[in-house]
Amino acid sequence: MDQNDRPVCIVDDDVSAREAMAGLTVSAGLRVETFSSAKEYLHAPRAVPPACLVLDVELPGLTGLQLQQELRRTGVSVPIVFVTGHGDIPMSVRALKAGAVDFFTKPFDPELFLAAIHAGIATEGLTTVAPACLPVRSTRGRRADESVKPESRSDGFSEIVGNSSALTEVLAQVHTVAGTDSTVLICGETGTGKELIARAVHNSSDRKHGPFIKVNCGAIPAGLLESELMGHEKGAFTGAIAQRIGRFELAHDGTIFLDEIGEIAAELQPKLLRLLQEREFERVGGTRTIRSNARVIAATNRDLGAMVKTREFREDLYYRLNVFPVTLPPLRDRRQDIPVLALHFMRQVAARLKKDIREISSAAMSHLTEYRWPGNIRELENVIERAVILAKGSTLEVPPLYGTLCPEDKAVRGDDLASVNKAHILAVLEATRGIVAGPDGAAARLGMKRSTLNYRMKKLGILREPAHARHQLRAGD
Repeated sequence: MDQNDRPVCIVDDDVSAREAMAGLTVSAGLRVETFSSAKEYLHAPRAVPPACLVLDVELPGLTGLQLQQELRRTGVSVPIVFVTGHGDIPMSVRALKAGAVDFFTKPFDPELFLAAIHAGIATEGLTTVAPACLPVRSTRGRRADESVKPESRSDGFSEIVGNSSALTEVLAQVHTVAGTDSTVLICGETGTGKELIARAVHNSSDRKHGPFIKVNCGAIPAGLLESELMGHEKGAFTGAIAQRIGRFELAHDGTIFLDEIGEIAAELQPKLLRLLQEREFERVGGTRTIRSNARVIAATNRDLGAMVKTREFREDLYYRLNVFPVTLPPLRDRRQDIPVLALHFMRQVAARLKKDIREISSAAMSHLTEYRWPGNIRELENVIERAVILAKGSTLEVPPLYGTLCPEDKAVRGDDLASVNKAHILAVLEATRGIVAGPDGAAARLGMKRSTLNYRMKKLGILREPAHARHQLRAGD
């Protein structure tokens, strides 16, 4: 085996940390193999030792320090970089004295982490690969010997993948508001993971053992939404053949997530306002007042403030919802997380399809990090799934991505949200070559119905004729 083909092995029982380190290492052009325990690493077949071994200190069963001692006892020479979420100075001193290349306490500086891996590889006389041009925030690294208390991710965030500064800021907000009963308004472009953040708020709160009820306000006809939210009595209207319990009642002592709140009909907004103010309502066709102790989390990809000015959304309802706003960054603003997310989706899909895919090629990863991702994380997940379906070997390649390929966000210009939305839709239409419908059309990429997209295109002045789509898209920009 050529020296450059030897992988960097990462052993960590925390799946989020493991995939974050794997994504970062892959972005530097290095092959990666991951393991959830020291025993799994020891039992894996290999002809030669890895180029470098990244070890979590506190592993289940055999700890990282014990694995280091076992490798030394058996005469295996491999450079080791230790990481831990609970480091202290004596522990780091023991590791470094035992021959470790470096010792980091989570969270750590990505650049210093990669530098340590390259330093470890260099000690073995290997030729290293220059790190890829992946945007990384340059901040001072945190290590155990700097007496900095490590930060730890709560259980409520276990499903969230990524460690970029933009995502970290959002999770800090989530941590702050989770312990309260305050209403949360999550804003962000489609596909940025608003439901995942809503679940994180719920799972980190005292209500985590209660129900989490989701309502997509944009997917339910206006005439049925009131019944869906508040329930109805038997005979309340034609077709009401039995009593129905509403979502707010089901969410009692838990959380109700009102997705696409900007799509709620004007005639229903006063009733929702009263419910939020008084925490009480009557079922449709009923007279008995019902109280609900449900915590409300709402989400939207629309500018509710602008909708208030155009009288599309009630001002008092907006202020009632906007108690604690959380804005999610688009994927183009957290490019550091793209390798981590790509690997995460690759492993999920490969396991589901029972395919043996172990890594993403360096060229594909570079392509993924440079693409603008108008459909955000949802689009990335779809691209990776399509790539896994088409994959023939153990290394994943990515089909061509038709869209903006630039590290800088040059496509979105303008000071108002309408300009941003228009540019965003135009970019997706350009990527789909003007196709709106279908599994690869703009509507699917944007995560909305075809009729909804057509309505928004008309409202934003985006003209489209099938025979002249590309010409008129440019003319309407």
